[in-house]
Amino acid sequence: MNVDAIPAEQRWLLLIHQLPSKPAYFRVKIWRRLQGIGAVAVKSTVYALPANAETQEDFEWLLKEIVEGGGEAMMCEARLIDGLSDAQARALFDAARDEDYEAIAKEVRSLSSRLEEAAAPEETVEATTQIKRLRKRLADIAAIDFFGATGRLSAEGLIAELERRLARDSDMTNTSTETPPQTAADLKGRVWVTRKGVHIDRIACSWLIRRFIDPDAVIRFVPGKGYEPKAGELRFDMFEGEITHEGDRCSFEVLLVRAGLADPALRGISEIVHDIDLKDRKFGHEETTGIASLIAGVCAANPDDEQRIAQGTPVLDNLYQYFKSKRA
Repeated sequence: MNVDAIPAEQRWLLLIHQLPSKPAYFRVKIWRRLQGIGAVAVKSTVYALPANAETQEDFEWLLKEIVEGGGEAMMCEARLIDGLSDAQARALFDAARDEDYEAIAKEVRSLSSRLEEAAAPEETVEATTQIKRLRKRLADIAAIDFFGATGRLSAEGLIAELERRLARDSDMTNTSTETPPQTAADLKGRVWVTRKGVHIDRIACSWLIRRFIDPDAVIRFVPGKGYEPKAGELRFDMFEGEITHEGDRCSFEVLLVRAGLADPALRGISEIVHDIDLKDRKFGHEETTGIASLIAGVCAANPDDEQRIAQGTPVLDNLYQYFKSKRA
């Protein structure tokens, strides 16, 4: 599904339905079907999807199924006027998909831990089967990730990291899949591309690029899905991007390594960005909560991506000086 070209006035499809109280399995069946097509509940019996030909067909089939099962249903196309904004509706979709992505990430972490504890050949074979299943599940979720939820990058990074590890362990490849080391000079003169609607990781990456890699860097903001990169472009914090999540590292952490920046103050910032972006409290800096609130305020007050970066820059400048003096 490709609904990246979101109009200024988002159109929605609403499925309003009522199910018979029995049989119970029918209610469960319809609920699972709604989950499978990516619909979210905006009221107890009202489900929404972004309007396009494919989502309309999904709702039409489901409506037919509900009626044939003895229920009542109607579908309408609408725009939100009051009570729920387009942004809030999109946030519902992102939250649902992030929950799905986190469930995958949790399974991958558990699988990785089991491998570390028992690296027997049969465990490796079983893990290979499981990671293929999780890769398929990730693709299924991505197909209904209409607005590019951020959790996809973390789940994808963890799966890719475990795939590389399994490949090494089972001697399936003799060629390293790691990107060759680079320096900040190697990254100059490139056009940088990232997803629209920047938040902490992309704001921090943009700041790092312009402060420490290329002061004249051009940064473009594109839809999160379906974008075809042009020659000379570097995608960051994007699915299948050149610089994005790897394993349990956020894009800012990966960019630091790729650019060969070993500044301890930047490492301190990377730890805060990691905890805000991945929400795993890995580093637990006391400053994290305050920085998270500041960046959330910047994003709430500035819908434009360049404005967000401009407003986030002094926050990160001051944080850099703070860590520089603290570590000195």
